[in-house]
Amino acid sequence: YNMKSIKSLLVLFSAILITSCTTDDVEDRPVIEAIDAPVLVSPTNGAIYNLSVDNKSSLAERFVWSDADFGGDVEINYAIEIDVAGNEFASPVTLGSVNSENQLAVSVETLNGAALSLGAEPFAAVPYEVRVKASVGSMEMLSNSIPVTISAYTTEAPKLYLVGNFLDASGYGSDWTPANGVPIAASGYGETKFEGFVNVNVANANFLFLPVNNDSGWDNKIGTTEKGAYTKVLVMGGEDVGVPNGAAAYYYVKADTEALTYEFTATSWAVTGSATPNGWPGDDAVATADQNMTYNADTKVWEINVDLTVGEYKFRANDAWDYNIGKDNNGDGSLDFGGDNFAVDAAGNYHIELDLSNPRAYTMTITMN
Repeated sequence: YNMKSIKSLLVLFSAILITSCTTDDVEDRPVIEAIDAPVLVSPTNGAIYNLSVDNKSSLAERFVWSDADFGGDVEINYAIEIDVAGNEFASPVTLGSVNSENQLAVSVETLNGAALSLGAEPFAAVPYEVRVKASVGSMEMLSNSIPVTISAYTTEAPKLYLVGNFLDASGYGSDWTPANGVPIAASGYGETKFEGFVNVNVANANFLFLPVNNDSGWDNKIGTTEKGAYTKVLVMGGEDVGVPNGAAAYYYVKADTEALTYEFTATSWAVTGSATPNGWPGDDAVATADQNMTYNADTKVWEINVDLTVGEYKFRANDAWDYNIGKDNNGDGSLDFGGDNFAVDAAGNYHIELDLSNPRAYTMTITMN
């Protein structure tokens, strides 16, 4: 054979090999079709899970199901999905997935996280549905769904919400509406000492403390011993609480659900310091007067426009040092009571805002006008 003939034979032989391989592949490839969907057999119908952070690493449930049939020996992916009961799995969360296996172990922490991501109210029994989704490529089959009930936990700092007849007049929304409740917060998970600020712009205000800001909060309301009185004593399920002397004010609120006490302190905030026009407070109260801020009920901040020179300043209430606020010394994202002074590097007229509306997450802004 000449060189041209040899090249022609090689090309022909290669074409035969390619054709043969392709034909074999097609013949060996299984036909994928949805024949039998998996059946979820565990958990039991109506299973109840009372989850606890103390057991977060423990097994919550071992989900078990029967094989799906896609018409051949193929690898099947199985995913356990959960959604709020009645939502028809419109926005499910996946608890986990496995390939060609018939069970999935789910921890307390995983199940809890899924429930919270679906909007669960912590420590309340909420109905959900679970199912198995079997898939091969883009083909899917769904199992039966099983109803379950989950009481999820949270490790976030708990809050109490002040709900009463002062909300509307004070810029929070309609009165006695839990969703408009003003929050006060504990320092961390499991703590019982709460603090925060609330604007009370009506005389003789009455309110209750609720553990959540929805209607279920009424079931566990916290009040006091005498309707409308300022007793400093908390009572589970008690009467409406009053404020000191029925006075309208911007209050610093403390409550302790273990000691069953509460306290309201009226505050009016100002800026003081070497950078302010009157300097730091001194013996002459008039000459060294603080620069009083104004509360804005719409934005819920204290604000002021003030001329500042190079120097330092901080915030304090009631022309005294009992309640003063400075820098975030510990890096927790909140300005600190008694924190370090703020610095002014350039003289000018500034707009300063102090935001105390988010309990234990106090912030400030300063902008040159």
